[in-house]
Amino acid sequence: MCDAGPRRASRQWAIPRWLSLCLLLCLLGVSGARRAPKVPRCPATCSCTKDSAFCVDTKAIPKSFPPGIISLLLNSNMFTVIADDAFAGLSHLQYLSLSNNNLQTLPRDLFKHLDILTDLDLRGNSFRCDCKIKWLVDWMEKTNTSVPAIYCASPFEFQGRRIHDLTPRDFNCISAGLSPLWNNSGGRSLSDTDFAVYETFPFQSVSVESYEFKGDRFAVFAQPDTGMCTLYMWDHVEMVFRKYHNITSRSAVYCKPVVINNTLYMVVAQLFGGSHIYKWEEDPQRFVKIQDIDTTRVRKPNFVETFQLDGDWYFAVADSSKAGTTSLYRWNSNGFYSHQSLHPWHRDTHVEFLEVDGKPRLILSSASQPPVVYQWNRNQRQFAFHSQISSTADVQMVKHFWVRKALYLCLTRFIGDSKILRWEGQRFVEVQTLPSRGSMAVYPFTVGQRQYLLLGSDFSFSRVYLWDDLTQRFQPFQELNLRAPRAFSLVSVDNKDILLASSFKGDTLAYQHLLVDLSAK
Repeated sequence: MCDAGPRRASRQWAIPRWLSLCLLLCLLGVSGARRAPKVPRCPATCSCTKDSAFCVDTKAIPKSFPPGIISLLLNSNMFTVIADDAFAGLSHLQYLSLSNNNLQTLPRDLFKHLDILTDLDLRGNSFRCDCKIKWLVDWMEKTNTSVPAIYCASPFEFQGRRIHDLTPRDFNCISAGLSPLWNNSGGRSLSDTDFAVYETFPFQSVSVESYEFKGDRFAVFAQPDTGMCTLYMWDHVEMVFRKYHNITSRSAVYCKPVVINNTLYMVVAQLFGGSHIYKWEEDPQRFVKIQDIDTTRVRKPNFVETFQLDGDWYFAVADSSKAGTTSLYRWNSNGFYSHQSLHPWHRDTHVEFLEVDGKPRLILSSASQPPVVYQWNRNQRQFAFHSQISSTADVQMVKHFWVRKALYLCLTRFIGDSKILRWEGQRFVEVQTLPSRGSMAVYPFTVGQRQYLLLGSDFSFSRVYLWDDLTQRFQPFQELNLRAPRAFSLVSVDNKDILLASSFKGDTLAYQHLLVDLSAK
């Protein structure tokens, strides 16, 4: 009986087990909520004070620092690469030393969030002044941060230059081409694919020409299998070429469009059955043959060139037969009429019209002798023999181009090396040779400020070259997998640059010229 009272009191004040568990969890939750965040410690390879850190013998920048540091010294270490977020969270940083390391480049926007950075030391690094460092040049132009002078270690054209003295305009960072790109040692330097196959035409072709007519863009191909001239029109909605029309013929080797007084004519050069001139009619839409070309003169045509001279339109047909004659025809209100015979018996392969010092000239390429030059005589209104170009034989084609007001020729050869010649006031002088075994077609063209040269090959990849202003030479730029190319044409339409490439042994292709800003990588 004596123990009954205390036992009843114990039961009356006992705390239920479930309530004890809840109180314990609440206490743990509160204590956890009040726990202070973990402050990053000083990295093992660094010495730190309250507001500074100094790191030595480190191969990489440590991933974390105390957030309040003002001064960070990373000079004389061994790292070559910096992560783009290496200084994330160091918003109080005012002094940063990255001097005397092995840095060649810095990631874009590395200092973007260092808003109060006052001093930056980058001296003693081997910076490569290419497109990956263009952002730094731009940043140093705009920042208030003090940066002691730093210098370019490479490439050659910038070696020893102060980076402070460079401007963003000094960098050509728009890459354009196919793949791959080459560096000076012959190895791959970039892998950007810039000329990409855009459209495939399921036929072989031996010529391609592009032209504009009544606001639309067209391409015409000579097809060896069917012998026809096939026209394609650019579709501004679907952004592709669509088949538009055929000119029925037996053995077309060249289809040359010319627009005179808003009327479209097509010169169709054939191996057999004679060559003809067609006129486009709108109602009904069709090509109508209006003229035959004299088969006693033109027996085996290989190429057709059109040009305007002293207000008149002309076309020249290069004849490659032993008995034929390269011939010139002039437009006369309702047709083309024979105007002059040029270069008989020499198996000509190509005709190029150009002006040299204001004087119109024709350059005839031949399988039997070096290229010859004819100069226009305005009094007689005919071309007269002027000179030969070098002693180079087996020239399949001569094309001209201009670079910075200087006139150049490219002579492409099937057996030997192709040659680049520059006009020196009195004659053309050889300035460069290009390997081109098996080449029957060459095409200089420009896209924007870039001068290209496309050299076809029957035996290997066709090769694209890019003009280098520093060396005044073409540099290897890219290879194209084309089978026996015979002609090229560039079409610029709807903010696209399309390179058409005819192929004698494979599908005809269209490549789009793409632009990649390498400084943004």
